[in-house]
Amino acid sequence: MKNKKIVSTVLATAMATAMVLTGCGNSNEAPAASADAGSQPAQTQTSSDSSSGERVHITYAQWGNETETAATQKVADKFNSEQDRIEVEVVKIDHDTYVTKLNAMATAGELPDTGIMSEAGVLKFAENGLLADISSMYGEGDAKPLDALTFKYQGTPVAYSAANEVLNLWYNIDLLNEVCEKQNLDVKEMTPPASAADAWDWDTFVETAQKLTIDINGKNALDPDFDPNNIDIYGCTINTLPWQLEVWALSNGGGYYSKDGSECTIDDPATVDALQKIADLSEVYHCAPPVTSAANALESSLGSKKVVMATDGAWNVGTFLGPSADFEYGVGVLPYMKEKVTICTGGPNVVFATTKHPEEAMEWLKWYYQEENSWSLIEAGTWMPILDSWYTDAEKTDKWINNPNYPDKDMYKSAVVDYAKDNMVSTSWYYVNGTDEFNSTLDTVFSNVWAGQQTMQEAIDENLEELQGIFEANNQ
Repeated sequence: MKNKKIVSTVLATAMATAMVLTGCGNSNEAPAASADAGSQPAQTQTSSDSSSGERVHITYAQWGNETETAATQKVADKFNSEQDRIEVEVVKIDHDTYVTKLNAMATAGELPDTGIMSEAGVLKFAENGLLADISSMYGEGDAKPLDALTFKYQGTPVAYSAANEVLNLWYNIDLLNEVCEKQNLDVKEMTPPASAADAWDWDTFVETAQKLTIDINGKNALDPDFDPNNIDIYGCTINTLPWQLEVWALSNGGGYYSKDGSECTIDDPATVDALQKIADLSEVYHCAPPVTSAANALESSLGSKKVVMATDGAWNVGTFLGPSADFEYGVGVLPYMKEKVTICTGGPNVVFATTKHPEEAMEWLKWYYQEENSWSLIEAGTWMPILDSWYTDAEKTDKWINNPNYPDKDMYKSAVVDYAKDNMVSTSWYYVNGTDEFNSTLDTVFSNVWAGQQTMQEAIDENLEELQGIFEANNQ
């Protein structure tokens, strides 16, 4: 097993453009497009004839600062230098006013040709006819984005994520070994499986987490003399951001929404049961710390060196585990309730329907999506590739993961690459509108459950009308 330490200069280069293209699923603000712009993805046909020798000028909007904009323009300049038909100009819009500015530009008919959008904002723009149909971007024989990374409106592709991110179970190998030695536990038996075929069922996961949870007297959570009020080391924690909690509902045979996005199923018994199981880790089994923040990121869980296992996204390899963690870490697949599943996300780029140059805009984005153009981010572990060939072509996969910035290559291939290829499904904002408002409300609804003041059933029942109303208002 390799101990990962990415030098800060590599990370700085990677992160200079990281947030330009993707928010890793953390964006809560979605553009509320002009309501009179139409109701279908635009079938824009107009394209400029560049046979005159003049370049077609394409604008690409992004929300980075001056440094990030310059870094993105540098990539665009490379594209500009490799052909003589299209010239891309990067347009900087401040992050805090990005949504407002796009709305104003939409109203004025002055949208850029292409640009980044928040995950939760894509379908609202598509609903109002502001996004072009990009189904022709990839042709027969092309390596294509994984289907789960395709934003579709009424079955039509309107955006692809610029990067892939999946959820996994990460763990502190040093702390795991330390606890196992003190508790006389078999390390191999306590190590999260790296293969979906060997994934722990939920009961096994809970029991393992209890064995790894130690009080100040050295008793684990299964010992009758265990002191739940004085816990030194916790066996696990689950990231409780509402969008991440969706994976457990899906694993239990439920979900926040029906598979086709036509119904809100937050009150489905399987969904409620799955979410209650998350609360029970702390309240009943005492193997997870009380939820004090919805973030629950790896920096505050594994980084505390008081938590052995934690769930979170693959981007952590490049943003925390590699560059900052001073412990050896490993990665496994998520435990499962009924279905072995992980969810994916990734910030999308779009072609706006008002462009006069849809073919050139798609050509630019297709080029931009090539892994070599974001290689520093992939190499660092901040991004995963989006094209299917990187998951099926052994030579490409090896190029991707056989580097010192990642954990053990075979572990990562099984637990992340193969897991994503075989067990990944779309996060709901790929096919449901209004998920930003819905998830924000869920965060408030769940807070009383985390505090032990309500059961999950009580909390959802009490707020069901509001949650259903949010869904219906955004998905007519």
